[in-house]
Amino acid sequence: MGQGFTLGKVAHWGRSPLLVIALAVTLFPSPPAPAQTLSQRGMVTAAQPAAAKAGRDILKAGGNAVDAAAATALMIAVVEPYAAGIGGGGFALVYHAESQTIRALDFRERAPLQATPTMYLNGKGEVIPRASLDGVLAAGTPGTVAGLAALHQRYGQLPWSQVVTPAIQAAQQGFAVTPLYRQWATVRQAVLQQDVTAARIFLRDGQVPPLGTVIQQPDLAKTLATIARDPRSFYEGWIARAIVDLMVQQGGKMTQEDLRTYSPVWREPICGTYRAFQVCSMPPPSSGGVALVQMLNLWQLLPPAPIPSDRGHYLASVMQIAYADRARYLGDSDFVPVPVTALTHRHYAQQRVTEILPRRARPQSAVSAATPIQLAESDNTSHLNVVDAQGNAVSLTFTINGPFGAGVVVPQTGILLNNEMDDFAIAPNQPNLFGVVGIQSGKTSLANGIEPGKRPLSSMSPTIVLKDNRLNMVLGSPGGSRIISTVLQLFLNVVDLGQDAATAIASPRIHQQWAPDILFVEPTLPYSWIQTWQQWGYRVKQTRPWGNASLIRVLEHGQLEGVADPRGEGAAIGW
Repeated sequence: MGQGFTLGKVAHWGRSPLLVIALAVTLFPSPPAPAQTLSQRGMVTAAQPAAAKAGRDILKAGGNAVDAAAATALMIAVVEPYAAGIGGGGFALVYHAESQTIRALDFRERAPLQATPTMYLNGKGEVIPRASLDGVLAAGTPGTVAGLAALHQRYGQLPWSQVVTPAIQAAQQGFAVTPLYRQWATVRQAVLQQDVTAARIFLRDGQVPPLGTVIQQPDLAKTLATIARDPRSFYEGWIARAIVDLMVQQGGKMTQEDLRTYSPVWREPICGTYRAFQVCSMPPPSSGGVALVQMLNLWQLLPPAPIPSDRGHYLASVMQIAYADRARYLGDSDFVPVPVTALTHRHYAQQRVTEILPRRARPQSAVSAATPIQLAESDNTSHLNVVDAQGNAVSLTFTINGPFGAGVVVPQTGILLNNEMDDFAIAPNQPNLFGVVGIQSGKTSLANGIEPGKRPLSSMSPTIVLKDNRLNMVLGSPGGSRIISTVLQLFLNVVDLGQDAATAIASPRIHQQWAPDILFVEPTLPYSWIQTWQQWGYRVKQTRPWGNASLIRVLEHGQLEGVADPRGEGAAIGW
């Protein structure tokens, strides 16, 4: 089950000549910051207020951070169906205050045992359009229920049934349609219309329902009630049979054996130190921990950059290197060798940092070779954080991948299936939903290629930060491939720029993921900065704001500061 990460075993990056900027200086000008929530006894942040409230209520009832995280996640599965649910999977980091250990749980979806590397290619070797995105063939074996149950079994205090009950009640009573629901239902309307069960639940007469429409999910309530009695029923009982029956009817590959043999995996987190901070995130098959450590390694070796345009250039440069390595090396470490130690070693950073030139962009070909592609970004993942009165913490990110997943609901269950198979590299240099590619060199297989039972590579980056061996921050975000760069900037906004949580999370973001060779920027950045970056050789593209991050900080005297991203509909609720 893994021994977890024990304090004192972190690899030290050492101190650097990194800039120390006056606290009043910000990386980017900020929109109005979200409301700051302060609490002494516990804090929950989530992408929907109802979910944060469910977690808070569990804390008030005597539950710990893990109890509250499970209740929050299950509520998200009900009220944010376009983003995450029990038909998907994810990752969690748990900080256990008494033992001062951090554990990582991988409950990522698995490729069906009947999956093949060419399952999304036609007879000519060409990618079949949307085969990995829509319908039952796009679904991996779900891990959310097994993951939440494993977390609760190891750390939970309250009865499992009590943790599940709020979600059951919400599924029965229904939730009101929000602007984000309408946005993503509009994007996936045509796909939802094709599935009778999905259309009945999430549409009204085939159309996207108006704001305020109540979405009730009685079948999901019945499923959750069964899971409340025994979470294994998802994988071996009537729920599993319903999933398999749908696969048989519609030509999917998931079988009873896939469900019966699924289990989450306890893994060692990827950790390192940055100044006085110890930063931990997820190991493969998440790329978050490796990329975050790698970028911080590079960042601390760069010269001071008091001018924001210089700082943005250096941020883009470290992102570019980390994402290039992500495409070439990272995958499910249970199936392919992943050079984690080498990629996160400071000597490797010292080697690569010499490639970064002041005020000069590097084309993609100068970092590594691949085919530029267009990015199709999505925020359809959900993140939550919990800290309890004892100082235990959970950072959890889970998903069904694209908006409304595969667009298919298992009849009689209310389970919306994921389209996580699209997170594999279905062909060399072929972009997935998030514009991410995998690289193949000669006869070397894709690190993130499809194999039976393999978990696809992910950008999900639930992160826990310690300072002087004490809990300091719990953070994360949805956002596909932009998750990692969002977490990086949020962390640096707090640590380097001295921003409070609300200001740090509201600050505009940039993103460079190597392929495509574009510097993405949020629309509130000054045009003069964009012109400067263009003069330095960047291809700059303004896009809508991205991410839906949340953050909990532990302040002096143990006070908790929680904040949810103003880009989303979330909330921070304490007690």
